[in-house]
Amino acid sequence: MDLALVLGPLRRGSGDPALRIGPDDAYWRASRTPEGPGTLRLYARPTEGVVEAEAWGAGAGWLLDRVPALLGGEDEVTAFVPRHRIVYAAHRRHPGLRLTRTGLVMEALLPAILEQRVTTGEAYRAWRLVLTRHGEPAPGPAESPAARMRVPPEPRAWALIPSWEWHRYGVDGHRSSTILRAVRVAGRMEEAAGMTAQAAVRRLTAVPGIGPWTAAETLQRSNGAPDVVSVGDLHLPGVVGYALTGERTDDAGMLELLEPYRGQRHRACRLILLSGRVPPRRHPRYAPLDYRDM
Repeated sequence: MDLALVLGPLRRGSGDPALRIGPDDAYWRASRTPEGPGTLRLYARPTEGVVEAEAWGAGAGWLLDRVPALLGGEDEVTAFVPRHRIVYAAHRRHPGLRLTRTGLVMEALLPAILEQRVTTGEAYRAWRLVLTRHGEPAPGPAESPAARMRVPPEPRAWALIPSWEWHRYGVDGHRSSTILRAVRVAGRMEEAAGMTAQAAVRRLTAVPGIGPWTAAETLQRSNGAPDVVSVGDLHLPGVVGYALTGERTDDAGMLELLEPYRGQRHRACRLILLSGRVPPRRHPRYAPLDYRDM
């Protein structure tokens, strides 16, 4: 098991206040659990086949109980069969890939909403600023990465962020309104963690502003959903098409190419992205919008 591959999707940029990597390569993660805030430290000892776990705060017990699922213990790795040479090669090069399952829907949903229709840099900046301003200090030892980490705000705190602050964070009215609607039904959203993938998608997309892409990006993390594909992504169809056929494609073409992997299509996408085979850039890099003057 490769901690970087398993936990990598949970990190929202190198400056993520909720997930840090210590100087000893231990992973520190601050979360808001059903039992309260908690900080989890994970340290891998590959030669011994061991991962050490420590936790602090009111949510420590909840986090420790779910370490196996977080590390991919519920992931059915053997269900995947490569159907293309490039996927087979990536599968062999990355035997430590497991699909994480956090069990925390809102923790994955809110940053996914921030990532709608903007660059990752813009979304990571907004996530960092929201947590720094409205999150709370992460529990943990004073002389540790936890001392510089923040627990994501509770739903009520998200709802109380004024419109002018959203502008300061570079978040437009569409995304901030979607967040407001989601936090109003946070309890209903969290129930999706125990649902099948199809039922969970229906539950999330019942909120206006949450579409298939946002639901997929959420459930891949909260539920470890191996077959939920990020349809509507700006780059993924082109990458999948180019890797498997040498030509870019659209969402419909991507789903057709992924059909042999039905049941494991998200894992296939992860491996294709890990293969490093990406199409050449056609357009200039997108220039971020400044919402502070709008």
